[in-house]
Amino acid sequence: MSIVSLIATLIITSSMAYFALLMWSGIKEIRRSGTRLDHLGGTSYGTGPAAAAPDLAVYFLVPCLNEAEVVGRTVAGLTINPGTTTVVIDDGSDDDTAAIALAAGGARVEVVRRDLPDARQGKGAALNAGLARIREMVDTLGQDPGRVVVCVMDADGRLSAGALHHVLPLFDRPSVGGVQLQVRIRNRTSFLTRFQDFEFWGASSVTQIGRSATGTVSLGGNAQFSRLSALDSAGEHPWTDSLTEDLDLAITLALRGWELTTTPFASVEQQAVEKVSLLLRQRTRWYQGHMMAIKRLPEIWRSPHLSHVAALELSFYCLSPWVLTLPWSILFHVCVADLVLNGSALLDFASTPVAMVLVILAWYLLAFAPAVFNGWLYWRRDHKVGLLRGLAMGNYMVLTNYLSFACAWKALARVLRGETAWAKTARTREAPAPASQQVPVLAATVPVP
Repeated sequence: MSIVSLIATLIITSSMAYFALLMWSGIKEIRRSGTRLDHLGGTSYGTGPAAAAPDLAVYFLVPCLNEAEVVGRTVAGLTINPGTTTVVIDDGSDDDTAAIALAAGGARVEVVRRDLPDARQGKGAALNAGLARIREMVDTLGQDPGRVVVCVMDADGRLSAGALHHVLPLFDRPSVGGVQLQVRIRNRTSFLTRFQDFEFWGASSVTQIGRSATGTVSLGGNAQFSRLSALDSAGEHPWTDSLTEDLDLAITLALRGWELTTTPFASVEQQAVEKVSLLLRQRTRWYQGHMMAIKRLPEIWRSPHLSHVAALELSFYCLSPWVLTLPWSILFHVCVADLVLNGSALLDFASTPVAMVLVILAWYLLAFAPAVFNGWLYWRRDHKVGLLRGLAMGNYMVLTNYLSFACAWKALARVLRGETAWAKTARTREAPAPASQQVPVLAATVPVP
């Protein structure tokens, strides 16, 4: 066996084993909870309040930079949840973000205003500023940080109906420091946006549920629930200047012994990027931040709070861009070239047309097994998609993988050049909140130096 074949075999087998274990764990967890893969397939989002647990205080934290297109619906959907407080961080916006947020949330929303030159220093800095204000409110009210939950919501995020009812009981376990919800794409009307839903709502969603077995569920930027005492254990500024500050926080909390989990009963809906150029920019930032997480591998293996299995899972996740995406972007083409040059040998023992069809079908199922499975899984997650359409989406992965390859190499180039500029995700304008969700009472804006 050549060295190229050996490396390709190692990459394929290790990634398949990792994927299969997480998928098995995710499906097992979904079944153990007494629900189904398609439980949230037809769920509505941002449609009504859910009663919060009486002994838990919930603070929503919404970082915003020029989010006038979407922030109104988000704030309106959050503030109708009883017993909660919404803090919007206006990170130096030059549009009507603050005014729209205040009008949509009324007396139950507070806007923390950041001005240049302190503003626009990245999402982590904005979140830390908002958290400082939450800590002041918690201290004033005499609340126990261990019974306070902080939920980070993107400006376009909408929680599924009754989400808090399913999330907050998880914090009854003292070991739980964070909960991350599954993500559904709202504007899935084109091929590009539908495929982003395929990514989030299919395998990514189920494997996230599977990671709850090791307590290492990765936190995301939207519907990221954290216990305030867990954030306090991460220091005054728990969110770093990493381009993936959410992943960095997840590693920090895991290193400090906090369990990170999720639930199959709740999710968050958000916008997809609608242009390829903008998607490339977004995913390049994600890849770059993910790549830089390898700096934390020594901490992971020195941590006395992580089991060997949890450390292994977290390490493989941090290494995936380096040991899977980048090498496979080259080896995939080597394998394709070898198939083109030598593929006819596969048919040498097929003496009849039927045998030839069976050989080709067997080769397809073996080579495209992940694509076929992901397509089937997406259909199971939402039967409205249709089985044939789901399988087609799975096969499209062969083409859309080139987007991942391009973003990974572009991110590597940025790493080598030392570029760390933070580019926010673009939004698409949405209709204002329905009148039933609007609270026309203005609240105060709190300036932050």
